[in-house]
Amino acid sequence: MFARRIAVNRIDPAGERHACPIGQIDNFAMRNFTNDAVFDDTFPAADGVLEIGNRVPLARLQVAMEDWFRRKGYLKTEERLEVVEENNKTSKTEP
Repeated sequence: MFARRIAVNRIDPAGERHACPIGQIDNFAMRNFTNDAVFDDTFPAADGVLEIGNRVPLARLQVAMEDWFRRKGYLKTEERLEVVEENNKTSKTEP
């Protein structure tokens, strides 16, 4: 079910990557917060690591997570979120 391993990083203004804490990723992954069934196939595995199923669209995941992190105050205005499939570093989606 969780066939894909995703890196979730906060990118600071200097361009440095910081693994998002598992607690923040877990907050997003709980359906009662996102209320979107497409994200049911997600599993927070560690700091900066989210395992997802094949049905989860990476681009949509990145947009939804960044929106959620901003609303929760996990990302500052000048920061951004990077969601990268670990086994395919070229599939990253950035705003």
